[in-house]
Amino acid sequence: MSLKKIVIEMLVIAIPVIGLQSCYEVATVLPDTNVEITTDVSFKTDIVPVLNQNCSMSGCHSTGGIKPDLSDANAFSSLEKGGYWDSNTPENSSIYLWLTGKKSSIMPPNGNNNPSNINQYMLAWIKQGAKNN
Repeated sequence: MSLKKIVIEMLVIAIPVIGLQSCYEVATVLPDTNVEITTDVSFKTDIVPVLNQNCSMSGCHSTGGIKPDLSDANAFSSLEKGGYWDSNTPENSSIYLWLTGKKSSIMPPNGNNNPSNINQYMLAWIKQGAKNN
């Protein structure tokens, strides 16, 4: 076997391996606390501050950015109009599935900034009727 053929075979193996490593993304999936929140959850005081801190920054879910628009003024209507929650089966709501990493990639992408109980707050809010309160 010639040296040229060996080098080519090594490249054929090495390039995909190197390429896979460069595409590898570490995602932290935050487990549910399994503690159901039974107190009233307010969209404006409990949910919106987390959305502001983690989701509605420039380039993400802000006005003119990626849908849904989770800015203060538009978060509720964007989630409602986009059908991001399902009051009949809250655990199957898109917004909840994204937060828990069960639908596509976890949101926010760097889940470390996502408070560990936002999943349960979002689920409780949906179970309580997903009110604009």
